Amino acid sequence: MTSESEPESFTTPVNPAPTFVPIVAKQRGLGIGGTVLVAAITAAVVGAGAGFGGYLLGEQNGSSAVSAPASITQTTKNQAPLAEGSIGAMVQQVLPSVVSILAEGKNDQGSGSGFVLRSDGYVLTNNHVIDLVKDEGKLSVVLTDGTKLQGEIVGTNAAYDLAVVKVDTGSLPAVTLGNSDALNVGDAVVAIGAPLGLAGTVTSGIISALNRPVTTGDTNSTSFIDAIQTDAAINPGNSGGPLLNSAGQVIGINSAIATMANGSEAGSIGLGFAIPVNSAKRIAEEIIATGTSQTPVIGVSLDMNFAGPGAKVIKITGNGPADKAGFKLNDIITKIDDRVIDDSTELVVAIRERAPGDQIRVTFTRGGSAQTATVTLGASPAKQ
Repeated sequence: MTSESEPESFTTPVNPAPTFVPIVAKQRGLGIGGTVLVAAITAAVVGAGAGFGGYLLGEQNGSSAVSAPASITQTTKNQAPLAEGSIGAMVQQVLPSVVSILAEGKNDQGSGSGFVLRSDGYVLTNNHVIDLVKDEGKLSVVLTDGTKLQGEIVGTNAAYDLAVVKVDTGSLPAVTLGNSDALNVGDAVVAIGAPLGLAGTVTSGIISALNRPVTTGDTNSTSFIDAIQTDAAINPGNSGGPLLNSAGQVIGINSAIATMANGSEAGSIGLGFAIPVNSAKRIAEEIIATGTSQTPVIGVSLDMNFAGPGAKVIKITGNGPADKAGFKLNDIITKIDDRVIDDSTELVVAIRERAPGDQIRVTFTRGGSAQTATVTLGASPAKQ
């Protein structure tokens, strides 16, 4: 067992459940854009052939006259200016801050999205987008005008699935960060990114749920997200792109989708998940300042087979936060402040929404009796 608050192993549920899939596009090339182009060319060829055949048929029927095309009325006025507060106006303002990211490793390549955090070239994206190039590889950042720049990894935090990339260039337009603690279910949101390599793709929807515990990755590299759930369409390649509120402020980082598919690459089924920007801001600031970041821990290991409700403690780190607060083996944590803890995963994401040094009120049961303790969260280095 580890001294971390995250579990060491996982079990497979008996009943089918959604699989949460990181949404990096693993291949680049023509993709959908190529398919659309071929389809358009095919239609043009078929249309031309059909028209030519029709003309010959007319000639064979003894008619040599070609009818003038019918006139169809069309406005000559320019489109009205975009209404203030509309999706179009907001996208026009934010789009220059969204980038595509191309990662080329030794044996694989992939693409994702990101956005400019600071005008001096710092870009935020998902760790799984750039993971291919950590040992050896090439990282490229493509701006909306097509400019391709070399990117350097400043630092990562795999536990949060976040990474900061730096490009050397002049002043870049940076996004404005919103407040993910101020969101409500039903709020309108917009996602921007490069699904399947189609840069500048914009989709809209609403916030479907908040504080949705989501895990992605595997037992060697697992990310825990206290996710914003949205029905805005996101697909492979949207990873790392911004989720925006109606004011054009970034309130989340698009990171995963749920899928019931087996054996094939996942696509949007209206269940997308984003990392809340308030957590991402702390991680990004630490990475920019020091090249690394810390992950808050409570100092216990948990029984992932425990059916709940609550999270069962099976190991306590000596002299760690939980040990200092008087926790014992087999205590069952049921609440963090006012948040009810249904299972072990929810406890991990609830802890990671905080910062090292934060004080939390923990409700737990011991021998069937409810108790409360105040715990000051500790810290562990980020897993790179």
